[in-house]
Parts: sequence; C-alpha cells; structure tokens
Amino acid sequence: MSERKHILVTEQTGYDLIGDIHGHGDALEQLLLKLGYQDSGAGFCHPTRKVIFLGDFIDRGEHLRQHRKVLGIVMPMVASGAALAVMGNHEFNALAYHTFHNGDYLRKHTPNNQRQHQAFLNEFDDEPELKAEVLAFFYQLPLWLEVDGIRVVHACWDQACIDKLDKLLTDQRLLPEHLVESSTDGSYLFFAVERLLKGVEVSLPEGIVFHDKDGHERHAIRVQWWRSDAENLGEVALPLGVDIESATGLPIPKDVPTYQPDLPACFMGHYWWQGKPAPLAPNIACLDYSVAKGGPLVAYRWQGEQVLCSEHFVSWKDDTEI
Repeated sequence: MSERKHILVTEQTGYDLIGDIHGHGDALEQLLLKLGYQDSGAGFCHPTRKVIFLGDFIDRGEHLRQHRKVLGIVMPMVASGAALAVMGNHEFNALAYHTFHNGDYLRKHTPNNQRQHQAFLNEFDDEPELKAEVLAFFYQLPLWLEVDGIRVVHACWDQACIDKLDKLLTDQRLLPEHLVESSTDGSYLFFAVERLLKGVEVSLPEGIVFHDKDGHERHAIRVQWWRSDAENLGEVALPLGVDIESATGLPIPKDVPTYQPDLPACFMGHYWWQGKPAPLAPNIACLDYSVAKGGPLVAYRWQGEQVLCSEHFVSWKDDTEI
C-alpha cells in the first residue's frame, strides 16, 4: 500500500462522492468502474473527475476479509490526487482502539468493541508494519472538507463546531494529542468530534428507551439536523419510525444545529439509510445506504448544481448493477 506516482486530473468536471464502504472491496471496485474510473497501474483514476470518500472504510462483518482491497484502492487514490477523503467514526475508533495511553487503550478492548472491529483485525493485526501504515493514513483524514462549492462531513455539519475546530486544528486533521483529548468525555474535542463524526444526540426523558439496530438499549436518539422545517422531536428522531412515546411532541433542543436551503450542498454518510437513493433536502444528501447490511454502495455524481437531484445517484449492490 505504499505511495504511488502522481496522477494528473485535467479539465475537471465534477466530483463523485462515495458513501460508507465498510470493507466491501468488490463493490467499491465495481462502482468505480461503473463511474468510469480505470486502474492505470498507479491506482484508479478518471481523466476529468475526482472521488470524495465520506469515511467508514472499515469494520462491520466479523468474517469479512476485503479491507485490504478497500484500502488498497482508497489510499493510492488519495495519495495520487485522484481522490479526497474525510474521516469516519470507524477510522477514529480504530485510531483510539490501537492507541495505548496511561495504562489502557483509548478505545477499550471490550468484547463489543472487538467484535465491531474484528474484520479489520482479521487482516491487519498480524501485520504490524502494514497496520501502522493504514493508521497513519487515518491520521491524514480531515474531519470535514469544503471544496469547490460543496461541503463534506461524515455525520453532521455543525458550523459552530467547525469554526471552533478550525482554530484548534491544522488542515482539519487530528494529531495524536488531539486523539487523547477527543477520547476524553467532557472535553470540547470529545463533544465536537462526536458531533461531526457521529451526529447530534438528544437525551430522552427518564423511563423512555429504545433498542438500536444492534439490539443495544438506548436512552438518547440521533436527530435529523438537516430538517430545517421540523417543529418537534418526533419529526427529527432517528432511526426513522422509532417510538419515543411521550417525547414525540417535545420541542427540538436549541443546541441542535440547522442547515438552511440556501447553504452549499452538503454530503454525508453514517446514517444507514434505506430505500431508493434521493436527496434528504434540496442541498443535503446521505450516501450511506447500509452496504454492511446488504444494501447498495452509493455515489453521487456532482456536476456543480446547488439543488441536488435523484438522477445523479449511482449504486452497486452484490456485484449487480442497479
């Protein structure tokens, strides 16, 4: 996975944004081919377009063994200039899982955390030099991007957090000392990284709980921060259709960020969306359609438009064109 020669992209006509991959290397390869990218010998590239990856390259599927293929595609593309990428919560978690500090790992090696990370461990835990190369790549991933009129973040564009982080970080990237602070509950970096990489969480009133997709009991909900038209908590609660009982009619907390329709187009992953890919708002698209649960790997072909359209979504599922 060493760095390859530089690839020149001339007369660029747009970006192809690709959602959460979670170790599905075959699907990534087929989606890139469908989008018109070819392996030049120095990595996949397109003569006039660039990819922007939305993070979560790894994890999910305890027996999956395609992480090397994913990273063997992604890392050379980023190194050569054929792609840009942001950090996902799973890349952050991996850095914390493999960082020993003050007598323990920043992300504890509990059975649940190990199970979530097992697919990565399958392929890299016995290859320390290769693992170190991959983790160094994760450190190079910015927490957000704003480029050529679009915004990219893994889970939530919170302008107040971004403005403050911009003063604390260099090139929107975490250093090892930042990783320690952002793994320490109660610190500002912990709050900000959680928000950008995992989304906005709202605590539920005492006695109201639900179970998430993995069966864990939850006392807080993620919210659709992009719903500028919503009036109560039930309208923005995630996952869609979750029963939050009497909390449904509660007002949306004032600290939940909003995203107005006149702001630049914003792309994210993270949310395990289902159904036919389509914009969530005129200027908002989620590109995570649950590839780790049998859904498609999804891209958006951005041509410079401010109002996003369903026709620009491109998908690949189970080695079958859709």
